[in-house]
Amino acid sequence: MGPQVADPAVEELLAEVSSQTEPAPALVSGELRGSCAIVTGGATGIGRAIVLELARYGVHIAFNYLDEGDGRIKAEAERTAAELRQLEVNVYCRPCDVRDSSAARVFVNESREKLGAVHILVNNAGVGRDRALWRMSDQEWADVIDTNLTGAFYMIRAVAPIFRAQQYGKIVNVSSVHGLRSEFGLANYAASKAGLLGLTRSAALELGPSNVNVNAVAPGYIRTTRLTAAVPPEVLDRARERSVLGRLGDPQDVANVVVFLISEKARHITGTVIPVDGGHIL
Repeated sequence: MGPQVADPAVEELLAEVSSQTEPAPALVSGELRGSCAIVTGGATGIGRAIVLELARYGVHIAFNYLDEGDGRIKAEAERTAAELRQLEVNVYCRPCDVRDSSAARVFVNESREKLGAVHILVNNAGVGRDRALWRMSDQEWADVIDTNLTGAFYMIRAVAPIFRAQQYGKIVNVSSVHGLRSEFGLANYAASKAGLLGLTRSAALELGPSNVNVNAVAPGYIRTTRLTAAVPPEVLDRARERSVLGRLGDPQDVANVVVFLISEKARHITGTVIPVDGGHIL
């Protein structure tokens, strides 16, 4: 029997599948080196761990912080910026309130101008105003929703035209396990973080055709200064007991997952949430 002749339509389909399964060229050689990221709330805690880890991979960094008037956060931001520069990356940082839509847009445009490009957005800025919902004030509700959810929307909206034009982008939203399962006194926080997961899926759907990956991480109890200062020791003890790994997380645990999600190793992952909680929600 002579060689079989493949149907031209089948050959065309196989060629298309073959071309689609080939990894797209990396944005830059040497992993992430030379790419440019905006990280909101990058001065302290999880945000600080994220910017430092990105810088170790050669990523140029723009980050903002909220100036609360006492100079403490500004000092922390300057310390973080100094450490980043020691890693030989370009750094741009200044106060910016992500609750202000025009301020968010200006910060994105300035970051692009200072760094030369924007390829990555990490929405990390967040606040908590814990209280039983029947005692929660309008302002406590609004502060948390506006920062954790609306602020992320403003930032995504600001980078979307850039990412769509260059047909490339990576977005990671820092949600929380409390966006998956709440606890007493967290009505505003849980609502904001659950909403952020919905925003993640919607942004992934709308920006996917432009080769933009949008994902979320959901940290559990992470050992930061803010956590240990604000949360009673008995609550932290219960969190350790609830974790199947028997420990609290470190900011670096979250930063490691963020780096994975913005790398080409995660190029086919979008619209998902990865808990970083030591099994807290199991």
